[in-house]
Amino acid sequence: MTPANAASPSVSDQPVVSGSSYFTSFEPGQPQPGYTDAVETGPDGKPRTDGVRGPTPTGVGGSEMDKVTKVTASGENTGGGEIATNAADGDKFTKWLVFAPTGWLVYQTSAPVVIKKYALTSANDADGRDPKNWTVSGSNDGTTWTTLDTQTNQNFENRFQTKEYSFANDTAYTYFKFDVTLNHGENIVQLADWYLSNGDPLPPPGPVAESRLDSGPTSAYNARARVGFTGVKSFRYAGHQDATGRGFTWNKISDVDLKVGKDTRLSYKIFPEHVEGDLSYPSTYAALDLAFDDGTYLSDLKAKDHHGFELSPRGQGDSKALYTNQWNNVEADLGTVAAGKTIKRILIGYDKPSGPADFRGWVDDVRIAAAINPDRAAQKTAAKHPSDLALTTRGSNATGGFSRGNNFPATAVPHGFNFWTPVTNAGSTSWLYDYAKGNNEANKPTMQALSISHEPSPWMGDRQTFQVMPSTADTPTADRKARAWSFSHDNEIARPYYYGVTFDNGNAAEIAPTDHAAMLRFSFPAGKASLVFDNVSNSGGLTLDPATGVVTGYSDIRSGLSTGAGRLFVYGVVDQKVLASGKLSNGGGANVGGYFMFDAKTTQVQLRIATSLIGTEQARKNLELELPAGSKFSKVKDAAQEEWDKKLSTIEVEGATADQLTSLYSNLYRLFLYPNNGSENTGTAAKPVISYASPTSPKVGTDTPTTTGSKIVAGQTYVNNGFWDTYRTVWPAYSLFSQDDAAALVNGFVQQYKDGGWISRWSSPGYANLMVGTSSDVAFADAYLKGIKGIDVQAMYDAAVKNASVVPPSQNVGRKGMDLSTFNGYTANTTGEGFSWSMDGYINDFGIANLSKALYDKAKKNDPRKQEYLDNYKYFLNRARNYVTLFDPAVGFFQGKDPSGVWGNSPSTFDPRDWGHDYTETNAWNMAFSTPQDGAGLAAIYGGRDGLAKKLDEFFSTPEDALHTGGYGGTIHEMLEGP
Repeated sequence: MTPANAASPSVSDQPVVSGSSYFTSFEPGQPQPGYTDAVETGPDGKPRTDGVRGPTPTGVGGSEMDKVTKVTASGENTGGGEIATNAADGDKFTKWLVFAPTGWLVYQTSAPVVIKKYALTSANDADGRDPKNWTVSGSNDGTTWTTLDTQTNQNFENRFQTKEYSFANDTAYTYFKFDVTLNHGENIVQLADWYLSNGDPLPPPGPVAESRLDSGPTSAYNARARVGFTGVKSFRYAGHQDATGRGFTWNKISDVDLKVGKDTRLSYKIFPEHVEGDLSYPSTYAALDLAFDDGTYLSDLKAKDHHGFELSPRGQGDSKALYTNQWNNVEADLGTVAAGKTIKRILIGYDKPSGPADFRGWVDDVRIAAAINPDRAAQKTAAKHPSDLALTTRGSNATGGFSRGNNFPATAVPHGFNFWTPVTNAGSTSWLYDYAKGNNEANKPTMQALSISHEPSPWMGDRQTFQVMPSTADTPTADRKARAWSFSHDNEIARPYYYGVTFDNGNAAEIAPTDHAAMLRFSFPAGKASLVFDNVSNSGGLTLDPATGVVTGYSDIRSGLSTGAGRLFVYGVVDQKVLASGKLSNGGGANVGGYFMFDAKTTQVQLRIATSLIGTEQARKNLELELPAGSKFSKVKDAAQEEWDKKLSTIEVEGATADQLTSLYSNLYRLFLYPNNGSENTGTAAKPVISYASPTSPKVGTDTPTTTGSKIVAGQTYVNNGFWDTYRTVWPAYSLFSQDDAAALVNGFVQQYKDGGWISRWSSPGYANLMVGTSSDVAFADAYLKGIKGIDVQAMYDAAVKNASVVPPSQNVGRKGMDLSTFNGYTANTTGEGFSWSMDGYINDFGIANLSKALYDKAKKNDPRKQEYLDNYKYFLNRARNYVTLFDPAVGFFQGKDPSGVWGNSPSTFDPRDWGHDYTETNAWNMAFSTPQDGAGLAAIYGGRDGLAKKLDEFFSTPEDALHTGGYGGTIHEMLEGP
């Protein structure tokens, strides 16, 4: 919403920063803007604006939401990020949710305000969760309430619908309560937004574009509302382009007097807000600009940003490199184009070639200073230690509403048994680490624990966790908010082989990993050291032995999709004498909470800790095998770095920028982080015996506090992989970039077939019932056909044929709809997402066909299975061509059918932009070309190569608007991430 308070252009008396360096995030004590809504005057004496005026006010007039300082609720879905503050963030795509049929929200304001109107916006999911009856009350103490408005039998006919309610009131209050007394039938209450208004109307737009100091955006997917990127302030630009042709404006931010040297660089953060319905993304046609003493401007000098795009408002918009509704980093080398010049003013520019358009955004963290060229430094680092260019926090600025994949900052060894990670939400088994969204009132992240994790993805959820948090409290507590320490990402080192953070209070925590264990080092410069042990919930056990400094325990933490997850056992020992210990119940619970307290003069504590899925004694053995007494933190860290450097140096790049190298090695780190070792050495270092607690066979006993009830199986297994998500990407990459390990990875999943009778579709760690396709079939066939040596190809082949030909005993394994699909040639839409099951089935059949042909060619004449291989080659190749049965010429797209062959939609109801229904996380447009096994056949369907080219042109000219939610009934994150 555009604020309903306009200001006249003004100049403030701010000191002019001079010299050669400048930085501001617009916080108190830093350089402040010298102007409000002030247009730059060019060397010709004319204002540098045309076709642009002030923004058109929208939303609720008289908004008082900028005064809301605190939001509390009767409950919230913390783990899912559906928290109380979402109701006040002005973003309809986020929501507050409580697992109850009633619930309340309370807003606290910075000063008493008179509220005469409010507005409610419905959330994305089922309307049975919408409020139906409610009261709105005011209070000045948060205890005694005066009813201001009561509503009954209210309905929201549409998702994301805003309704306004007015009432008579002349009393100012500091607290306001929205109390839902009845919803529309579900055991959940949800609400996207609740706005407070003083009842004033929306004012007319101003004559020039706005440019002013502000708090920050409310529409951020992954950031706290009403704050900057750093701190709580930022600088806003906003306006309306009424010209149908070019519209532009350059507005002043600050006067400066800065010399540009040959090494001077510019950097800033920019948040272009998405204008709903305008897919030209007008807010991205913006950039910081610099006015020089010779009358020139940076935007005239053809400067390039660190991605190689022109650093001008027009150039940034044309590049389509800036994401809307999130903060973007922009950097540029000023010295190459402006060395010797003097910067006189810092500007914000907007320049779009066509209109009309609305635009709004924010800038923050403006820096102008001499700096070493990061590209040359990164290239030197890549040659020796590429692991130092891999940032484990890369992509972690993500939430369920807008994700960047499975990106929490895991420290581990390649394909390790455990992950070790900082967590900002110790009660979650999904989004463990919020880079910014969960920041505190000062816009700082707060850490609640360092944790063991086995999370394959936030949507699958975490399992088998165990948490440790340093403390200097006189009385240690497990209360998550009380024990949390704030920190800055500037004081965080997040690498694959090492994690370290120095908290704002001066204390520090570090992690160095091995396969089944890790060494944690905690520094307390002022002493008063304690360690708090805890877990996500009370599902576990903890035993503390202060005499020996040993901590043992077990964890039964598992998400709902952690199928087959067994009990995790831990064994750890500290290197300092424990003076006091005890249990704590105010965190995850009394079963899992406790602490060790050390001498008040102790300034450093090291914890060696190992895990096992077999038992406590095996955890102790794993510790001795990997981190025996006397292990040095630095050597553990160096050994882990050596492992990562070896993996990451698989790819060497010449001429890349620092940002490109960081992207490359951070992505390779994610590639080699998964899948994960599921086995342990039950023998000795000299005579290893590799075994595992099976996640795919039924339990053979009852778990005890020290031993598992899972079946112990000899062999090497791997876990944590969803093949539908990975068969097109990471598995071909393993065959190309990890040929020494690829066979072991394949065999580790084939072991599931030998053990439990099937290969997982989604291993988390066992047979999770999720996603479509048995895509290990094509992934593993591809590895074998690429020449990977050492694969147990016979077992792999048998597992794939079983997937493709046997009706599975449950929905957790094999292919769904097999009872009819073999005969119909497709999976009917009576099976959930049947169309997607069909299309992925054809691709997997193609893989089996080619594997069968390779085995036939290799088989000796007397091989009793030779004819079988040939028959299966022909059979599965023909099945792979059945995709043609799902092309509907009446609509020109692929779509599903019912068992009798009737199309799912008629031409009058079919819309290729609609998501869901029979399409898994996509729509007909995105499935229009999903036949990689037969490109020629696909072209023939569209009338030949020219017809296919025409269809592709139409596809690329049809932007995703995230409005055709189809079967999902609301926006899902894939719709936002896909454009």
